[in-house]
Amino acid sequence: EVQLQASGGGLVQPGGSLRLACTASGFAFEVYPMSWFRQAPGTGREWHGRDWISTINPDGSAIYEEAMKGRFTISRDNAKNTVYLQMDSLTPEDTAVYYCACSLTRGQGTQVTVSS
Repeated sequence: EVQLQASGGGLVQPGGSLRLACTASGFAFEVYPMSWFRQAPGTGREWHGRDWISTINPDGSAIYEEAMKGRFTISRDNAKNTVYLQMDSLTPEDTAVYYCACSLTRGQGTQVTVSS
């Protein structure tokens, strides 16, 4: 079964950091570009309401949504079938459910709350 399992979310104070992880199973992870999205509170339940953050290619090259550059870093470990999102200098506006995805499937999301 093709699956993506996200983890690492939680409550963090403004200015803090979190590293999210998304582990894949059931497909050849190493050949697929992987992406992170997020959905802020109150933006609906549809997939198109999610905001794209970043995509990393199989070779490790990455692209970012402009507003995320400098604070968010995507990486992958093909040996562990895992893609990561390092998030620094977090603000309350980063509060959202964070999802990983590829062309085959989407993960279930992990909640990130930034609050003092």
